Amino acid sequence: MTIYYSLTFLLLATEMVTFTTLVIPFPFAVRKRVFTFLSESPIVAKIAYGIKISFIFVGILFFDALQRMFRITAESDMAKNNQQGMGVGDVRTETSFAARKFYAQRNVYLTGFTLFLSLVLTRTFAISLDLIHSQEEYAKLKKASPSSGSGKHNEFKKAREYDSLKAKFDSQTKEYNQLADKYNKVTTGKADKKKD
Repeated sequence: MTIYYSLTFLLLATEMVTFTTLVIPFPFAVRKRVFTFLSESPIVAKIAYGIKISFIFVGILFFDALQRMFRITAESDMAKNNQQGMGVGDVRTETSFAARKFYAQRNVYLTGFTLFLSLVLTRTFAISLDLIHSQEEYAKLKKASPSSGSGKHNEFKKAREYDSLKAKFDSQTKEYNQLADKYNKVTTGKADKKKD
């Protein structure tokens, strides 16, 4: 079982590096090339398919670890109740239960964070891709001269499209920032717990 959790940790570390790479503020041209490559490359699509399959196994590991954690907690509580009735506790038994409980909780957190970060990563990629498309459309509308068109109707239509794109851009930026803040809170919380 240890190899599965080691691979899960490797997957989690890869997700963290990928997420960090996605949120680094690259120039628009670089970001556009990278996201276009990632969204259109058949090799990347095959790798993404394989990773999605691995998340099914991580989900199975998550439910297995959750079940094991509940079982070990129940066994530990039962052993504590039995020891209190006898008056004397065995230190080795308590240590064994504490170690098993620690490993079970660690496995739940590891698989849970891996699954959660996969959802955040997928959503962040989609939002960033939409943001790039919106920026491209915005640039096209901005380049289009207001004099090229037939009358006020076209100007009104372009103004409406511009306002629509600007609203979409603002909402996507807001959602992106919220996800980044949530991620920062999650990773800051883990870092604080490590220091304690």
